[in-house]
Amino acid sequence: MRIISVRENPEYLDKTIQYFQNSWSEIAPVIYEDCITHSINAKDSLPQWYLLEHNEEIIGCAGLITNDFISRMDLYPWICAIFIDEKHRGNNYSKLLIEKAKEDSKKAGFKNLYLCTDHTGFYEKSGFNYIGQGYHPWEEESRIYQIDL
Repeated sequence: MRIISVRENPEYLDKTIQYFQNSWSEIAPVIYEDCITHSINAKDSLPQWYLLEHNEEIIGCAGLITNDFISRMDLYPWICAIFIDEKHRGNNYSKLLIEKAKEDSKKAGFKNLYLCTDHTGFYEKSGFNYIGQGYHPWEEESRIYQIDL
């Protein structure tokens, strides 16, 4: 199992963009292409984009960003777009991506990590605590979770 940071491994740029676009098809493809491309040479610690590789196959992804299209812009960084291929779910692989995001956030000097989701019960198992609701530009709301680093 290997976590690949596209910033540290820019040769994975195209593969990263394609994987995120395929995994999150409800998001306009240009969003991931533009953000991931510009993250390679970002001067600050954010954003970060990760792939999860198992036996030379990409099976998951996640991002570490300043805001996940949510009203609580006072909170950051956010882990986003956590995705594990369906055939690999149930193995706690998402926790590997969460741990990498926590490690990079802490190294960058942040005290907390946030996420927004509609899932209840899943992220609590990784130590996240529900702190309230947030609102998206498309007029939906999500649960906001925080974990101390």
